[in-house]
Amino acid sequence: MLVKTKAIVLHTIKYSDSSLIGHCYTQTLGKQSFILKGILTAKRGTIRKSQFQVLTQLEILFDYKNNGNLQFLKEVKVIHPYQTIPNRIEKNTMAQFLAEILKNVILEEEANPSLYVFLETALHWLDSNDEISDFHLIFLINLTKYLGIFPNNEPQDALYFNLEAGCFEALLPREQYIDGDQIPVFRELLGMNFGDILSFKLNRMKRRELLETLIRYFELHLLGFSKPKSLQILNEIFDDV
Repeated sequence: MLVKTKAIVLHTIKYSDSSLIGHCYTQTLGKQSFILKGILTAKRGTIRKSQFQVLTQLEILFDYKNNGNLQFLKEVKVIHPYQTIPNRIEKNTMAQFLAEILKNVILEEEANPSLYVFLETALHWLDSNDEISDFHLIFLINLTKYLGIFPNNEPQDALYFNLEAGCFEALLPREQYIDGDQIPVFRELLGMNFGDILSFKLNRMKRRELLETLIRYFELHLLGFSKPKSLQILNEIFDDV
């Protein structure tokens, strides 16, 4: 079946001296993996390595085979060339961090149009705006809505976050509690969109603490989720912002 769809590059891995495997989140078929033969050595061609930088937004054409194997691309076109993300170190670092998060949480070959629109909108905002020091916090808390783990005060069969108590219910050890002064900030985050960033300015320490809380929240709720390797670099870059 020939499929044309939008796609966001999640990550690539080297397949051979000349080839890559590209993992993308597509608008119509969820997560898909593609073999990019010869892309590392080809001097010419319609499919280029530069098109597969993390979080690049593409329009792709491929012959979809629902057999669990790697797909083969026929056409690739960048549909929203970023103006600032590749060139500004803080935005590029942010993109690397978010891509690592998405690689960890998007696992299924299943379409989720609402999630795709959220990612598309978030990336446009990141590319177009200058004040991004707290962008990742709002991104992560809004991402939980599309993963089915949005924090609330209602007991579920699984773990849930109790804002009033400042802890993750059913895990009583002290290390699972949130410091009391984080609770108002965490609660404020729950209702924020990217346009609210200008009114949400945290200092270095608060930003780090809140990010650690959100990462811990993902670890507790998502099986197999691991702390991003890029977290330390992200913190170092934004310590001076």
